[in-house]
Amino acid sequence: MISIANVSKTFGTFSALDDVSLSIGQGESVALWGVNGAGKSTLIKCVLGLHRFKGHIEVGGYDVRQRGKSSRMLIGYVPQELGFYDDLGVAEALCFFARLKCIRLEDPSVVLSSVGLVGHGHKRVRDLSGGMKQRLALAIALLGDPPILVLDEVTASLDACGRDEFVALLARLSGGGRTMLFASHRMEEVAALAKRVVILKSGRVERSMPVAEFTSSQTTGLVLHLTMPVPVRD
Repeated sequence: MISIANVSKTFGTFSALDDVSLSIGQGESVALWGVNGAGKSTLIKCVLGLHRFKGHIEVGGYDVRQRGKSSRMLIGYVPQELGFYDDLGVAEALCFFARLKCIRLEDPSVVLSSVGLVGHGHKRVRDLSGGMKQRLALAIALLGDPPILVLDEVTASLDACGRDEFVALLARLSGGGRTMLFASHRMEEVAALAKRVVILKSGRVERSMPVAEFTSSQTTGLVLHLTMPVPVRD
């Protein structure tokens, strides 16, 4: 579904991506792993056609540069930083983005129900919690039932409870042959959602491995420190 070949991207003299090649098959879920500045978000934006780059990227057989609109029609995208019109109602916002995507939306409540926002359609966007806004962003990404989901650090701003709920929701949605590419630096997300992990370092692919191998390699165990006063040490 996604083919990335020899992609490089520079910002001035800084090399954000350096000869990155990666292939993601239909129904595969791939996590991009790396420290801040490793190139995860830059690579995602290249896939979306938001950055100019050297190399070649195809999504669903469409060249991202030559057939950008066709390739993006296959993608549902949830960014790290959300941008909504806060004065719109939730259902109204969903309809607005559906019109932008030229998608006919018969009943917004059906889409809202799929992401756990039943009964919230009448609320203003500004009145939603952070976790609910992320669910709304996911509902917008799912408009038109795209075969590919692209997610960029989508739980970074959520608390632990909201993060767990959102990851569980994504895990339910990732079935049915949908392809997923997502950036994360949280082990629990990668373990729950990915089949394969691609490690980026300084804009290059350092390693690609199955998720089980990755999680086992990252396990460092637990160290328990006990402070015991001298009289009870024996």
